[in-house]
Amino acid sequence: MKILTMGVEEEFVLVDRVTRAPVNRAPEVIRRAGRELGEQIQTEFFNAQVEICTVPTASRRDLRDELSWLRATVGAAARDVRCVPVACGTPVLPPEEPLTVTDTERYRLMARRFASLVTREDGVARDDGLVCGCHVHVGALDRERALALAQHMRPWLPVLQALAGNSPYAGRHDTGYQSWRAVEHARWPTVGPTPVLDEAQYLTHVARLVRDGTLLDSRMVYWHARPSEHVPTLEIRVADANADLDTVVLLAILVRGLAAALLSRVDASVPPPRVPEPDLLRAHRLAAAQGITGMGLDPVDGRERPAAALLDALIALARPALDATGDADWAREQWRRIRTDGGGAARQRAVFRRHGRLSAVVDALAAATMRS
Repeated sequence: MKILTMGVEEEFVLVDRVTRAPVNRAPEVIRRAGRELGEQIQTEFFNAQVEICTVPTASRRDLRDELSWLRATVGAAARDVRCVPVACGTPVLPPEEPLTVTDTERYRLMARRFASLVTREDGVARDDGLVCGCHVHVGALDRERALALAQHMRPWLPVLQALAGNSPYAGRHDTGYQSWRAVEHARWPTVGPTPVLDEAQYLTHVARLVRDGTLLDSRMVYWHARPSEHVPTLEIRVADANADLDTVVLLAILVRGLAAALLSRVDASVPPPRVPEPDLLRAHRLAAAQGITGMGLDPVDGRERPAAALLDALIALARPALDATGDADWAREQWRRIRTDGGGAARQRAVFRRHGRLSAVVDALAAATMRS
């Protein structure tokens, strides 16, 4: 079995060390951290966000070490400007100052073109527009194989989404969801399951979306699984940013293991499962609302089953690839830990129950983000 490489992009919200509210200090943080990280730290849509990017690797340990280093370097830069990076799908507290859009030509154009998604009627940036995700790349794959693999992975992506739910609070409110980010992010065009398209159809479809103004450019394709436009990978985009580093690494190796298992079907020309679009959308809604503690839809027969049992099934499917990379025992150990202690959303709510303050939730997230 060929070993695929994996890479991770993590988005963080920058919060003030005193108020714990999002602050527009990304330019200063990126300038400081960029001296060491170079292009591995990047801007995001709002100046209250930064993104880190790992290099491709086949090693779980190397991925974890690099993520730890990237987080620590960003954390040190943030301390210099009195803020801290927090890995969370949505900010727990609202900003105390208006959010500002990152000052690049592309982001300015996006802000104008999609003003209703970004700003309120008074022109101030919407507080609920700031969301942070964790994206996993697997490769190397050309566009044709990446698209074919995305078709096979579609029914399993809600299971991975459920594992990574980490945004129960937004703007000082308990949303009742495990992943409120999934709800907010879905307001943007094309966010959702990957359409069933071959490469020629993909190019025609995306060109049409750009031509009619639905998208600014091909980089704005926000499907849950998409061929990357800048590296030869398939990018999986269903996960919240997670403060717990081992959850992020588990997500990455499960994406890689699932991709390897299903890629063998692609290469054998096995047709992808034909899952009705309403069923896929319902599976993602269940994952956002209930996470690993609730119900999901079985990727094989479409029946409702406990989300935890579906994660067990995903690990079993990925087992040959996990065995090949020596990750199977570690993956099972981490899944047992999360199943026992709860995922990111459950941990946030547990902190609030203990302390009764949302500022304590932010502090716990910030500490976990910096913990290696």
